[in-house]
Amino acid sequence: MEDWRRRIDEIDLQLVKLFNERTKCAIEIGHIKKRLGLEIYSPKREGQVIANVTTANSGPLDAEAIRRLFERVIDEARRIERIEAERGEES
Repeated sequence: MEDWRRRIDEIDLQLVKLFNERTKCAIEIGHIKKRLGLEIYSPKREGQVIANVTTANSGPLDAEAIRRLFERVIDEARRIERIEAERGEES
């Protein structure tokens, strides 16, 4: 069991790195959206992301689980985009 737990710990660290890398990309997209006068919330794009990840999923998580996980990831990225946009307005 300890080997499996160590493996989970390793994967968790990789996920943290990837989540942060993804968020850096979202922040940059937020800067571009601001320069172009676009809204941060883009339901069409979010639908594309969800469709992409659920299609790529081969389990054991089902499509609904993947959808819920990525909805949360997207929500957090959007929150950070807004925070960054507000910081830019203060400068």
